[in-house]
Amino acid sequence: MKKSGLAAVIFAIIAAILITGCKSTASVSFSEVPDKEWKLNEVYINGRNTGFDRNELIRAGSGEIFTLKFNSEMISGTGAPNRYNAPYSVGDNRTIKIELVRATLMAPIGYLSNLRENEYFSYVQNTYKWNIVNEKLELLSKLDNGNEIRLVFSL
Repeated sequence: MKKSGLAAVIFAIIAAILITGCKSTASVSFSEVPDKEWKLNEVYINGRNTGFDRNELIRAGSGEIFTLKFNSEMISGTGAPNRYNAPYSVGDNRTIKIELVRATLMAPIGYLSNLRENEYFSYVQNTYKWNIVNEKLELLSKLDNGNEIRLVFSL
């Protein structure tokens, strides 16, 4: 009887440590997202990293492109090179709907990454889900061709 009681206590202690030591995404709230400038760090298509590299942009002096900011009703940011905005709404279970992206009409001088601005805008306006993972904002998007996109932003 003593061994089983001791085992139960040890199990309870281990469970408590694991529960309190792990940051659950269940407690993440959309209130953590607005009024911050998020910068795109990674792009995945169908689970494969596309090789998008923010550090390469920074080295080229263009670290301020592919940004995203949420306010109470709109998203805004900088593509490459255009500024953009769009209305959005957040639903239950981390769902999000971003309407048609509107952008200025400047022509790029050249391409600084393997991500084109029109692709980025398409990924953003097809977003259906958001999440915060390890203090990074993730937007999930699905294109008409069936491709699943995951955009990973950091502050």
